[in-house]
Amino acid sequence: QVQLEESGGGLVQPGGSLRLSCAASGRTSSAYFMAWFRQAPGKDRTLVARIGRNGDSTVYAESVKGRFTIARDNARNTVYLQMNNLKPEDTAVYYCAARSALSLSYDGWGQGTQVTVSS
Repeated sequence: QVQLEESGGGLVQPGGSLRLSCAASGRTSSAYFMAWFRQAPGKDRTLVARIGRNGDSTVYAESVKGRFTIARDNARNTVYLQMNNLKPEDTAVYYCAARSALSLSYDGWGQGTQVTVSS
């Protein structure tokens, strides 16, 4: 089982940028499909972006296309989410998640990192 730990959240003004990191340990992260989810207060957890095991394919939620970029560095067992032009509606707890090739769902989760976009 892989263990995940997010970092990089914080308070930023609208239009600003943040980069989230997710460090994986326990098993080689390259064995996993990785993703970022987010959950705003009172709302369901939703997919923000996901990336293939080799970084060769990415998928984004419509609301973040053109603003967010997911990337991975398998040598460092780390996944990143670069967030630009942040909006107040991006405010949420962001979670890193992992899914093995044999699993139908994401079964490894980090503890989450808070992102607040406010002036």
